[in-house]
Amino acid sequence: MKLYRTTESAVIEYQSRFHRIPDISWDDLICLPDIFDVVRRAIEGPPISFAPSTALAPIVGQEVWAAGVTYYRSRDARIEESKDAGGSTFYDRVYSAERPELFFKSAGWRVIGPGGAVRVRSDATWSVPEPEVTLVINSVGQIIGYTIGNDMSSRDIEAENPLYLPQAKVYDGSCALGPAVFLSETPIEKTTKIAITIVREGQSVFSGSTSLAELKRSPEQLVACLFSNLSFPKGVFLMTGTGIVPADDFTLNSGDVMNISIDGLGTLSNFVA
Repeated sequence: MKLYRTTESAVIEYQSRFHRIPDISWDDLICLPDIFDVVRRAIEGPPISFAPSTALAPIVGQEVWAAGVTYYRSRDARIEESKDAGGSTFYDRVYSAERPELFFKSAGWRVIGPGGAVRVRSDATWSVPEPEVTLVINSVGQIIGYTIGNDMSSRDIEAENPLYLPQAKVYDGSCALGPAVFLSETPIEKTTKIAITIVREGQSVFSGSTSLAELKRSPEQLVACLFSNLSFPKGVFLMTGTGIVPADDFTLNSGDVMNISIDGLGTLSNFVA
């Protein structure tokens, strides 16, 4: 089942039919421990006409957090980019440590939806997208679904000093989510494929893929750490890290189009403003 956010209400897609979920706000729906009961009642109602292309970013009052150095490829990239700043040992230790790297990524109102314009920092020279499976978690720490995330990152700023991570990761237009929330009462398959293609002036300039089997830490471990000493009354989105990193000589340009596809979740497309 896929859950879409519209200007009026939430819409659930089930067996190629769409049903409106009435009388409940997006925030109230996402934080519910019994969201699946609400959804099952909704799909018993009459179907409606709905165009998924009109869906908004699947977030309102939730925060977006992110996990780093969760894939071996990401660890290597972070070590390489920060070697001149003395940060390589930090990332190596984080990859093997019991405690994961978790950081705040975005407030809900800053998140860019499907088809929208993301940005690169005006003071950055080396910017890349990071395609990530993103967990959708209710107020009591249960994973209720998954969506596609784009964690835009300024690698040159982070490379200067690991303490610059917030500036490299958190800025206007740095986070995109969508197009829908794939609701599931069972964990996502470890074989789930994640892929990205970047198109510039009609030509593919980068493509890459990985799978959740390469994710070192389980989603449940990441959630447990996030909810340790933190509460999220409206629920929260948690990006799980990336295993796809372009070569060091690649940087995004204005007008580039990013298509991130994840098995079962669809495709999130955005362009660089």
